[in-house]
Amino acid sequence: VDLPLNSQFNGTMGLVTLVLRLWFLIGGCQALLEGLYCGTNNCYDVLGVDREASKSEIGRAYRKLAVAYHPDKYKGADAKEKFLMISTAYEVLKDEEERANYDYMLDNPDLFYAHYYNYYRKRVGPKVDIRVVIATTVVVISILQYLSWWHSYNQALKYALGMPKYRMKVKDIAKERKLLPVAGKKMSKEEAKSQEEAILWSILEENLDITGGYRKPHVLEVLLFKILLSPYHLVSYLVWYASWVWRFSVKGESYGPQEEVYLTRRKMKLSLVKWEAIPEEKREEWLGKRLWEGDNYELFKEEQEEEQKAAMAENNKYKKYRRYMKNHGVGRMTFAE
Repeated sequence: VDLPLNSQFNGTMGLVTLVLRLWFLIGGCQALLEGLYCGTNNCYDVLGVDREASKSEIGRAYRKLAVAYHPDKYKGADAKEKFLMISTAYEVLKDEEERANYDYMLDNPDLFYAHYYNYYRKRVGPKVDIRVVIATTVVVISILQYLSWWHSYNQALKYALGMPKYRMKVKDIAKERKLLPVAGKKMSKEEAKSQEEAILWSILEENLDITGGYRKPHVLEVLLFKILLSPYHLVSYLVWYASWVWRFSVKGESYGPQEEVYLTRRKMKLSLVKWEAIPEEKREEWLGKRLWEGDNYELFKEEQEEEQKAAMAENNKYKKYRRYMKNHGVGRMTFAE
């Protein structure tokens, strides 16, 4: 009788399943695996304790056997192997996690792949708590971040102090305060110059307002403190958002200067750092256009594109590029003479 294809397939799969089950029952389900824990020996039997034995009972059994079968005392041919097996059994059963994995192997002999994984994960896996690794990484990143910001800030001050207009202003302030040193018998020219530079640097730092990415760093802005203060910032944001909805959506209040700045930044997708780096005149111009209302932002974008095209048309480099593209073009091929 010819069986349908599906019936043949189901019969084949049933036979394979039956063979696998027999293999597990006969050879694959050995609870004690060679190379794992105590090998083909039962760790509990090695120490002479049952599976309900406490940690102290296991310790007493180990010490008793270790004294009896120590190679210096026990002179049998298998002295070394026996003492090593006793020590291995104790190492397995004294550790709570290791003992739990071993008991799991005894109770579930068919899951031998899981037993190999648990066994080698304990020995090959990292010994350091992952939380310590994460915390250390965050601290290191925060330190590097803070030092990098200070470097950028000092570079900005150094650049500003090298500019004549800023240097002259700072020097005038120093003269008014009578802070500039005078070289003489008690101070050499090099010492006077070094002291003068330090004074000018401190005055510049006091009076120069640097915004944007080169502003003076603050420790609360590093990654570590942002993570620690994230619950506070989340609560602050929720309170601010609820206040915004209540004031402007429910009560219909008019926007104040701070709200107009926020709406303009959000419309232009600018962070506070980037916003502060823009010249004040330009910021005031954008605020006056009320970009958050209606189609004002789209019209503003079109104006900016037209201004950019006009500026590029007047640029000499762009003119040369256009002439080159007109005469040679992308698809033209010429031979060098």
